Amino acid sequence: MAEIAEPLVLPEIEQDEQTKSKESLEPGYLVICWDDPVNLMDFVTHVFQAVFAWAKPKAEFHMRQVHNQGKSVLTRESLEKAEHFVHQLQKYSLHATMERD
Repeated sequence: MAEIAEPLVLPEIEQDEQTKSKESLEPGYLVICWDDPVNLMDFVTHVFQAVFAWAKPKAEFHMRQVHNQGKSVLTRESLEKAEHFVHQLQKYSLHATMERD
């Protein structure tokens, strides 16, 4: 008569409720583009497409926010990525800043 193996029972492991993904632990930084009286709307749309690889409708949406509301929050990133995007936008002479979220 063959023996039936008992099912393997593993001890319960409590998961630490404070364990979160790396992204939720790192502070986020908002990349903001501000309106200026210099750059044309088509140019701003082009820059958003070039820097963020956005489709034209998304780039136009953010350009209109900048134009109509004075600013647009373009993305939320880690410190390094946010700095990179701000520098890229500034290379195109756009008024871009970042702030901690």
